[in-house]
Amino acid sequence: MSDFAAHAALLGVQFKNLDLLIEALTHRSYLNEHRTAGNHNERLEFLGDAVLELAVTHFLYTRFPHKPEGELTAYRAALVNTYSLAEEAERLGVNDMLLLSKGERKDTGRARQIILANAFEAILGAIYLDQGYEAAEAFIAKNLNPKIEEVIAKRTWQDAKSHFQEVAQEKKGITPTYKTLAEEGPDHDKRFTIGVFLGDKEIARGEGPSKQEAEQIAAQGALDKMS
Repeated sequence: MSDFAAHAALLGVQFKNLDLLIEALTHRSYLNEHRTAGNHNERLEFLGDAVLELAVTHFLYTRFPHKPEGELTAYRAALVNTYSLAEEAERLGVNDMLLLSKGERKDTGRARQIILANAFEAILGAIYLDQGYEAAEAFIAKNLNPKIEEVIAKRTWQDAKSHFQEVAQEKKGITPTYKTLAEEGPDHDKRFTIGVFLGDKEIARGEGPSKQEAEQIAAQGALDKMS
């Protein structure tokens, strides 16, 4: 069994109720192989997602007092997307803390990124329940908000779909269209594959847990090909 007190120390959080951290790090798949284990982390993820959105929104609102709403929304999306949260979770060592099934543990690709991002949100939910909003906000301020400088410097806040539409219209005189090529998985864990087309020609495709994210990934792939 993992040393969750040590995990908490690595995260820089002293939990009053360590069971909350254990739940936050327990993936649904783990319970399939360990029937006597507690709860998986999806409810905490749901809670943490709301805490994250409020905290990051407040940070950006105060950090950039003269930016319009649309730009702040784009900044927030870049900070809290799957890639960003998974990257931060990995930096914190969450990958080694997770309770996963043997099958899930072998997967190191896109699926693991989603698991890591979800775990980051679940940890926020656990901190919120254990110590309140201010503690969760402080965790976000320390571990996520500093990434805004990189987001701005690399312009990762720009919407890939909007950018590709501009490029496609300028270079080809065509407005891109998006089509759902596949939809798999149960309701709680959907996977969408979206293709982006110029006319009848597929330029790229993207996969994600929502159509919107899959479209963005497809658009970024198209931008990479046309650059």
